Amino acid sequence: MNTTSNDSFMNSLNLELNMMEELNQAWIMLKLGGIIIIPLVLLGVIAVAIMLEKAFIYWRYARLSNDLLNLVETYGFKWNDLEKILSGLDSRHYYKRFFEVVISNRHQPTWWTESRAADEAQIIEESLARRLWALETIVTAAPLLGLVGTVIGMMRAFQVIGSEGLVNPTAVTGGVAEALIATVVGLAIALVALFGFNYFSRLQSLTMDEMERLGTRLIDNIRRDQQDYHNETA
Repeated sequence: MNTTSNDSFMNSLNLELNMMEELNQAWIMLKLGGIIIIPLVLLGVIAVAIMLEKAFIYWRYARLSNDLLNLVETYGFKWNDLEKILSGLDSRHYYKRFFEVVISNRHQPTWWTESRAADEAQIIEESLARRLWALETIVTAAPLLGLVGTVIGMMRAFQVIGSEGLVNPTAVTGGVAEALIATVVGLAIALVALFGFNYFSRLQSLTMDEMERLGTRLIDNIRRDQQDYHNETA
């Protein structure tokens, strides 16, 4: 038992030491990247923060439950049943906001209801698109900042060569390392931001398409109710 415990402890200790060594090497590489690493890291933090925020928003406020979907897809559903499901959603839920606009205007002429629903859908789309422009900007800005770091690093390397020849190869390789690290970090951040921008742009498009499709279902039911009312009064 003691031997097994000691082995487990040593394995955990070695794993922690390896992780600390890798983090230390990563920190050294970032320091070699020069001053341009600071704005690059800032852009990376902003990109990750935006993507985490978007993931939370879609999970919390733009997720469509099966009960709600099945009810809206049902021919001749009861409006009270729809209102009951919507009452259990957060007031900031996008589908709740959209459906409630349709419900509150369902006794108005159809063209009026469609117009109000379209206005609310536009507001929701603008909300979903918020800060996506920042991700798109980071996709372009990060490689350019990395290129600036590359130019600065190469200038330092050539400056050392010009003033000292090859007497100080460490200084030359330090400048080259700064150039390469800045380029790699800039490209890595741009790739992460690009995938995030494309993913959430696609998710926004799918959400709005689904909202439009379900809005059409609600309008169809409104027309059906109005037709039934006219038939009863005729």
